[in-house]
Amino acid sequence: MSFLIGVDVGGTKVLAGEVTPDGRVVRTVTHRTPGRRVSVTALEDALTAAVLEVADGRTPLGIGLAAAGFVDAAGERVMFAPHLPWAGEDVRHRLAERWGAPVTLDNDANCAAYAESRLGAARGVSSALMVTMGTGIGGALVLDGRVLRGANGMAGEFGHMQVVPDGRACECGRHGCWEQYSSGNALVRLARARVVAEPTVLTDLCQGQPDQLTGPMVTAAAEDGDLVARQAFSSVGDWLGVGLAGLVAAFDPAVVVVGGGVSAAGDRLLDPARAALGRSLVGAEHRSVPEVRAALLGPEAGLVGAALLAAEPPSRG
Repeated sequence: MSFLIGVDVGGTKVLAGEVTPDGRVVRTVTHRTPGRRVSVTALEDALTAAVLEVADGRTPLGIGLAAAGFVDAAGERVMFAPHLPWAGEDVRHRLAERWGAPVTLDNDANCAAYAESRLGAARGVSSALMVTMGTGIGGALVLDGRVLRGANGMAGEFGHMQVVPDGRACECGRHGCWEQYSSGNALVRLARARVVAEPTVLTDLCQGQPDQLTGPMVTAAAEDGDLVARQAFSSVGDWLGVGLAGLVAAFDPAVVVVGGGVSAAGDRLLDPARAALGRSLVGAEHRSVPEVRAALLGPEAGLVGAALLAAEPPSRG
């Protein structure tokens, strides 16, 4: 049976999956991302291990790679990645040779936005703003089913908008970026700081080792009613809404779709974001504030979009 492979590589994990041509996920595998400070070879070895596990000896029609980084307009290179070691690397050509199959490369948020516009929360909507929350923040804008990539192919890098002048240092080399206050990293950092100061449910989950605390642990603790975890989500959600207000003012989308691993918390994250958007958006009382929706495809949106783009490579101009 004909199949595609989608690979979503972020700052902490590689999620790869077998996808049918109509976008149905058959199965997925997860591998750890080695991190930014390792070699490019080590990163691509991890991607290859995931692809080979999914392929299981078969040859796919194509492989789509969703990368958490700045992808050039031609879809050939990852020019910069705050959480990965790629820098100007000819990723598409090199991996196509290594994997023995056609490879399509795009930014991870672009892939997620494409999948949600085809099959998910933005289906049938004329314009949608997509924000993905994982290790950092990614984003994309979809108009009439088309992802806007910009002159350099790098549109949608919303996570690196400065929201706090001289704020927290960011992996991109600047300070005060949005993702330092609203992302998976921000959520865990807030929770770890509180765990050190006071015992909570989180203390048991991480066995008293704050540096072992993870985002899923914070989500689980919040669902169990842990106050520290809930306050962390409240802060991250509030900052999410503040950032969304600027983007809505700029683009005036019909809907906002929030995806990525952190979005698995659902309304725990989105309710404070909706409230902050409503009070932060200029002229909110004179306009329709767009609905903030959770991505329907969840954490798999990026790999699904990458696979669909591999089946129908986009026109890049």
